[in-house]
Amino acid sequence: MNPAYTAPPPPATLTVETVTDEDAFAALGPAWGRLFDRCGAATPFQSHAWLHAWWRSYGRPGRLRVVLVWSGGDLVAAAPLMRTGGPLPALVPIGGAISDHGDVLLDDTAGDSAAAALADALARAARGALIDLREVRPGGAAERVHALWRGPRRRLDDSLCLELPALPLPGLIARLPSGRPQQRVRAKLRKLHALGVERRTVPPGEVARALDLLLELHRLQWRGRRVTPEHLRPRFRDHLVRAVGPMTESGNARLTEFRLDGEVVAVDLTLLSPRLAGGYLYGAHPGLRARRADVAVMLLEATAERSAGHGTLSLLRGDEPYKHQWRPEPVVNRRLLLARRRTAPLLAAAVARAALRGRGRELVRRWRERAGGGGC
Repeated sequence: MNPAYTAPPPPATLTVETVTDEDAFAALGPAWGRLFDRCGAATPFQSHAWLHAWWRSYGRPGRLRVVLVWSGGDLVAAAPLMRTGGPLPALVPIGGAISDHGDVLLDDTAGDSAAAALADALARAARGALIDLREVRPGGAAERVHALWRGPRRRLDDSLCLELPALPLPGLIARLPSGRPQQRVRAKLRKLHALGVERRTVPPGEVARALDLLLELHRLQWRGRRVTPEHLRPRFRDHLVRAVGPMTESGNARLTEFRLDGEVVAVDLTLLSPRLAGGYLYGAHPGLRARRADVAVMLLEATAERSAGHGTLSLLRGDEPYKHQWRPEPVVNRRLLLARRRTAPLLAAAVARAALRGRGRELVRRWRERAGGGGC
């Protein structure tokens, strides 16, 4: 044996725990942040600030189930879940409908050991419930858990997202067909610059004020039309204020104000993780359109600048027509269902229910087409 050789230390023993107390969940912030940075698949919706803020606004006492895997003092896997009741009891991701992606976190340097330990811990934590992981982005960490699961499992399609490469706006314009499509966007940019629209990044200390203005402008822009009701509720505002402040400080969120003639006429919230940037929510004064300012181009120019180096610029969920002018790639989120043998009937029931809802949506779509209603 080479006398200079030093044997590597033995791997630390993995330990697991399930956190059910909100204060204990809050205290996980620093360790969670380090794990988040070591999980390349993480989206902004898996940051501790987003999840803990969501729980404070939407969580219900007694239902928190955060499953953790530790290697010594390092957190190497985490599944932020809660238990639901009803005829199909399940463990589902924290973050709910206002989060475009759900997932677990896995340390990329831990190999499959952390994923296998998390899968075993989830099986124990589930007891008589189904594990129903919604809105997992393709390539998400939960897919590794799904692959190692030793019981019944299914993979279904979930929501559609639209994604672009994380390029500055000139690069996105170059992806458009040459000729009129590119010329049209450049003309809209010239119009914005001629109007004198200015951008300002909101510092952390002004987040609450800027979010209040964003939500007010959001309400104005949708006045007289069907708006997402949750965006107008106080609990949603409180969630954003609690989440976006810390996320701005950590670099996982960016608020931008757009000013015209000294007045704030739009506010945009972009969420960021190492490999993904997503335009989450904005508010724009209706007067911008009266001045022929293209709000979509204005927002994308700012978001594209911020997304450089993040790999993907996501337009997040939704198939709105205005998004398609940029020729995005359709990406379908996954729904990963995990069961134990004794809970296999719950899995079968969930699959049947999903198929029934899918048929219902298809019937509605066909009826709208026949009635001349078109798309969404």
